[in-house]
Amino acid sequence: MKNIIIKYLFRFVIVFVVMLVVILVVVMQPVFTSHSTQENHTSVKNLKSHVTMLSQTIVKRYSHEENLDKKAAFISADIAQYTVNFNEQIYDVDGKAYKNIVVTYDGREKNCGTTIIGAHYDTYDYLPGADDNSSGTAGLLELVRLFSLKPPKCDLQLVFYTLEEPPYFRTEYMGSYIHAKSLFDNNINVKQMYSLEMIGYFSDEVGSQIYPVKGMKYLYSDKGNFITLVADLSQMEITRTLKASIKSTSKLPVYSINAPSSIPGIDFSDHLNYWHFGYPALMITDTAFNRNKNYHTEEDTIEKLDFNRMAMVVDAVFYSID
Repeated sequence: MKNIIIKYLFRFVIVFVVMLVVILVVVMQPVFTSHSTQENHTSVKNLKSHVTMLSQTIVKRYSHEENLDKKAAFISADIAQYTVNFNEQIYDVDGKAYKNIVVTYDGREKNCGTTIIGAHYDTYDYLPGADDNSSGTAGLLELVRLFSLKPPKCDLQLVFYTLEEPPYFRTEYMGSYIHAKSLFDNNINVKQMYSLEMIGYFSDEVGSQIYPVKGMKYLYSDKGNFITLVADLSQMEITRTLKASIKSTSKLPVYSINAPSSIPGIDFSDHLNYWHFGYPALMITDTAFNRNKNYHTEEDTIEKLDFNRMAMVVDAVFYSID
């Protein structure tokens, strides 16, 4: 009898360990690519200039609605230095006009799908939003410049979204919902979508990184010195592919999580709306409020950002696109 109990206990332990390993592989998407460093292309100077304009100059001078128009005008003017292939996607909310700005690159090859890289340029309330999300917007502006120098293999759209923040978050008025729906309505073959959501805040201090679920600190780092790829359980393929690409081209540590949307933060950005239409999508982030305590406060200002590591994020995204 004792031997039978031991036998079943041993089987239980084996099954438990196997299940735990499977869960960790699914959630963390481990890759074993060795790190290497490509030539740096992103301009730290440009990133600083863009964030200054978006989070200081414009914010301090105009009301919230005027902010959006001024930011859109600034974004369009900067884009126009590098390409004429962009348009404003204008839509109405309660009698007011709002706009996405869509930059289009025709791929060198045809019929290989369209990649979308997007970032929202609105900020919460009247706050400066240096990290949220002037950092993502600045990074996207640099990608406009970089892809004008090296056109991608497949079709690419770089999209600057409006109305990501409350009170429009999780509504059909989000700029990303409008854009995703337009792709669906026009039968566009979307290969993947990357959302740049807060990419400028890093810390090497122990304890600077927290997590929404107890125990995650034992699986990841307790230092906020990495970039994270975030998506639900149906996005494992693009998560693993992008993670491997970043590891192969950058020294910046990269982690990933594929988990149910019920975990806070998994769907907290524009990638959410592409899931609604069945498109593969993930978020690239510094983990927002899980690291940056200035999130949605007056303290989310430019001097808190690490522009060198932010540039590494942009370079990593650039190199991930063929």
